[in-house]
Amino acid sequence: MASSLSALLLLCLAASASAQLSPKFYASSSPGALAAIKSVVTAAVAREARMGASLLRLHFHDCFVQGCDASVLLSDTATFTGEQGANPNVASIRGMGVIDDIKARVEALCPRTVSCADILAVAARDSVVALGGPSWNVPLGRRDSTSASLALANSDLPPPSFNVSNLISNFAAKGLGVTDLVALSGAHTIGQSQCKNFRNRLYNDTDIDSGFASALKANCPRPTGSGDANLAPLDTTTPTSFDNAYYQNLQSQKGLLHSDQVLLTGAGSRRTRTLVQTYASTPSRFSRDFVVAMVKMGNISPLTGAQGQIRLSCSRVN
Repeated sequence: MASSLSALLLLCLAASASAQLSPKFYASSSPGALAAIKSVVTAAVAREARMGASLLRLHFHDCFVQGCDASVLLSDTATFTGEQGANPNVASIRGMGVIDDIKARVEALCPRTVSCADILAVAARDSVVALGGPSWNVPLGRRDSTSASLALANSDLPPPSFNVSNLISNFAAKGLGVTDLVALSGAHTIGQSQCKNFRNRLYNDTDIDSGFASALKANCPRPTGSGDANLAPLDTTTPTSFDNAYYQNLQSQKGLLHSDQVLLTGAGSRRTRTLVQTYASTPSRFSRDFVVAMVKMGNISPLTGAQGQIRLSCSRVN
């Protein structure tokens, strides 16, 4: 049996050693990997629809911090500080258990072949599909980092307080344009956010529907520290369906986060406003631009070739 496992490992490694980022990267080295990822994701989202948004968010929070290298999955140890304790992640990032389940499944199929970074990218796509959104071919061949950056996680992930100018600059620093910004913001058509992220909007912003704000205030009191972790859906219309209702909500001044609503009504929002209006009326255009933006985001500074490693466990360096 040991000999058979060694032969399988050599076959897997040989098949993937020289390939570059491509949707067919695992076609010969681990042909069952994509089906295995989809199976686990579909089951997880069926158990809890919110998990789809959590897995999509994991990919975003990975790519915006030192590139799409699965650094977000590395847990803190006595001698290592990861990114999960950063302000945008602490007590809110989730879905790592699902990623661990996927990793165990693909390791059984073909050991030391499928990276955690690629699992995040594919799981994000499969989550969108599971909630009724578009599909796309995910370029593959990323490798996993041996490092993480708490500092970059705190500085590079856009907070909900950002205005349009802040958002455009933040995305531009990652090689993403205004269309990418507005399309990727549409990921907020699913998922939930904590009171601490939208409290200031409820009590201080003026571009908010009064009835919408009043309903949310019941579960999000004004005093800081009171109900901070209480949740509200980012899209109150169809919170578990991946559609264009997010943009229609903005037109009704029902964006949950300040950084959502400013895309339509904020100062300097001329370019973003046009896109919001287009996506609100043309769901096919939103789907098209979202897919393009997801592929671009997934290509932010990947490790390839001999860079990094293929982690045996996504939560720790080999």
